[in-house]
Amino acid sequence: MKYDFTTKLNRAGSGSLKWNAMYQINPQVMPDVVPLSVADMEFKMPPELTEGLKQHLDTAVLGYTGPTPAFTDAVQHWMLKRHNWHIKPEWVIPIAGVVPAIFHAVRAFTEPGDGVIVLTPVYYPFFRAVQLQGRNAARCPLHEDNGQYTIDFDTLARLAADPHNKALLFCSPHNPVGRVWKKEELQKIQEIVLEHNLYLFSDEIHFDIIMPGTEHTVFQSLSDELAERTITFTAPTKTFNIAGLGISNIIIKNEKMRTRFVEEQDKGSGTLFTALSYKACEICYTQCSAWLDEFLSVIDSNQRLVQRFFQTRHSEIKAPLIQGTYLQWLDFRALGMEYKALEQFMTHTAQVFLDEGYIFGEEGRGFERINLAAPASVLTETLERLSSALAKLKH
Repeated sequence: MKYDFTTKLNRAGSGSLKWNAMYQINPQVMPDVVPLSVADMEFKMPPELTEGLKQHLDTAVLGYTGPTPAFTDAVQHWMLKRHNWHIKPEWVIPIAGVVPAIFHAVRAFTEPGDGVIVLTPVYYPFFRAVQLQGRNAARCPLHEDNGQYTIDFDTLARLAADPHNKALLFCSPHNPVGRVWKKEELQKIQEIVLEHNLYLFSDEIHFDIIMPGTEHTVFQSLSDELAERTITFTAPTKTFNIAGLGISNIIIKNEKMRTRFVEEQDKGSGTLFTALSYKACEICYTQCSAWLDEFLSVIDSNQRLVQRFFQTRHSEIKAPLIQGTYLQWLDFRALGMEYKALEQFMTHTAQVFLDEGYIFGEEGRGFERINLAAPASVLTETLERLSSALAKLKH
């Protein structure tokens, strides 16, 4: 391989939020443990990005900085090249992160007491964006059959028909279950959205991270009619692990919706003025495609490593292959442990730090979400610690 996906990093003391959280949960954790929780990679940065930023700093002035034509061109070209999605420069609204953007969207296009439909289990900030702002989360649980998740279209249609529910907050690819929705599935949802005049908030932050043999469809690209009532949330941050630079690109075709969103943005986080963020996004989208291609092959290999481990060593625990994201959804329900007891077992007995399934909603109880974006050696060390703990548990 051209790029380094094997070096084991030690981020202790670096300010990494997920490493700090590990030490807070278990201050006695062994020194060689790597947390595999938050969607934050344990890989070295793409060298093109590192070198590009170094060169930029030779001449840059880091004052208040807005989007440049080179940045906008890079975003536009990336969407066309990687997603066959034609966007116009004026559709792009840079913002510090997808999560604050979701908060803004919920606040701008719904009123307190309104319902926002979510397909659960789902990325936990969805609940916060809805409930902390006085809206109601209208839950539409996904169907789960032996690790395979599908949409309950009957329940979705029923919830959409409720006049109190004004928007669908959608995750594509779906976090945490790793589904990449088929075009036919999206078309069914489109019919429901249009029939009931819902707003569509489509979080597609993981849309670059698609496993071989699977194809992602940008939801709003299905039709102009759908695009006119859609906000699509995108970012280079998951793709290239630059969340610490705070750069996301919110795509809104409808001019009135765009104006309304920006007005709400100005009440909160305001305009993005970060010089290095714009340049980092530009470099990633123009120079780092080869790194991403290798990264995807590593993630696919890692998910198969995890699945193989459980199939051969602890077959009662299920690790279905994912179609998108770098987050694998593990089913520990066969252990028969109450979800808080499972958390204690993982973090203190096994010293394995994943994301607990229950944080994604009650449908996630008994599950764990593992971050695959780490060297295979780190995954192996983690799984061996877990295996030892499971062996003691069984005896």
